[in-house]
Amino acid sequence: MSSTNTANKLQPSDHGMGRRVVVGLSGGVDSAVTAYLLKQQGYEVIGIFMKNWEDDDDSEYCSSNQDFLDAAAVADVIGIDIEHVNFASDYKDRVFAEFLREYQAGRTPNPDILCNAEIKFKAFLDHAMRLGADKIATGHYARVRLNDTTQKYELLKGLDASKDQSYFLHRLNQAQLSKTLFPVGELQKTEVRRIADEIGLPNAKKKDSTGICFIGERPFREFLNRYIAKEPGPIKNAQGRVLGTHQGLSFYTLGQRQGLGIGGVKEKGQQRGGGEHTPWFVAKKDLGQNTLWVVQGHDHPWLHSHALTADNLSWVAGDAPTAKILNSKTRYRQADSPCELVRCDTDSMDLTFPQAQWAVTPGQSAVLYDGEVCLGGGVIKSASA
Repeated sequence: MSSTNTANKLQPSDHGMGRRVVVGLSGGVDSAVTAYLLKQQGYEVIGIFMKNWEDDDDSEYCSSNQDFLDAAAVADVIGIDIEHVNFASDYKDRVFAEFLREYQAGRTPNPDILCNAEIKFKAFLDHAMRLGADKIATGHYARVRLNDTTQKYELLKGLDASKDQSYFLHRLNQAQLSKTLFPVGELQKTEVRRIADEIGLPNAKKKDSTGICFIGERPFREFLNRYIAKEPGPIKNAQGRVLGTHQGLSFYTLGQRQGLGIGGVKEKGQQRGGGEHTPWFVAKKDLGQNTLWVVQGHDHPWLHSHALTADNLSWVAGDAPTAKILNSKTRYRQADSPCELVRCDTDSMDLTFPQAQWAVTPGQSAVLYDGEVCLGGGVIKSASA
């Protein structure tokens, strides 16, 4: 199938017909192919490169400058204009400040979710509308559909299950989705790469970015050290035995296995099925006692939860789901798990799971699904067995 035919099969009810769409060009292959496909559909395409982080952006860990050069090269090949827009101040106020607050409170936030809600689909969307855009588009692997019955927009999973990014987009609302296109959400990643190579995009083989945008590939603890003071305390096992010293609870997350500094310690009597070389995992964080609790073995009961409470709720349709039996994700790299929505009000919800969930982490998001439809979700407050 040629790339032109691929483009014509995308968004069949929403061909460009000269309308203006502003595409967030990140320098990566997904947004590049997004811009190309939309131009093929007849849109007037304008590229925007978003600069969201300024601190040490000339260091070995930050690729912002190179990403802009890649985005500009893509715009040149496709034949579109590109604008460099600085959202760093908005990002620091709306995303990074909340990121630090959450870590200082002992939770593990997901800044990519907040970035999508506050920057890419708010500050960027507002800027695009000032440019006279009819729509915006990004290279996310997700889809948007107008439900003929409810006349509401739905957020759907991307067709490539291994790349689906609806989890990160679950806080988007009706106004945002009504203005958004996700062309590559209809494609497999291999097809996106093939199109990029076929049309000669300079970043066709560029490695996908990973990690948090403002941290890049740098060591995470090294980065946090700049902003959060170390408060060392004891590392204890389930029996209360002190195994070592942690560097500060903010630097650890539930389920963490690496960087504990207790690899040579074994559980006395090998309780809970751990052998001498069975790895240790972070299981609990006690802020009041400044204690990090660890257990040995992936299957330890402390690491498994059958229920959670989440707050800071956001629903794509504007209202909470009426169905009680749904699917959920409590972390991005996770298969959908059946759950029951046992309570939901304006501020919080309770979920229960027939199958225990591993290392449910306060600060991460619990996102609900009805089949391929992402309904929204909330920030995990607590979990229980």
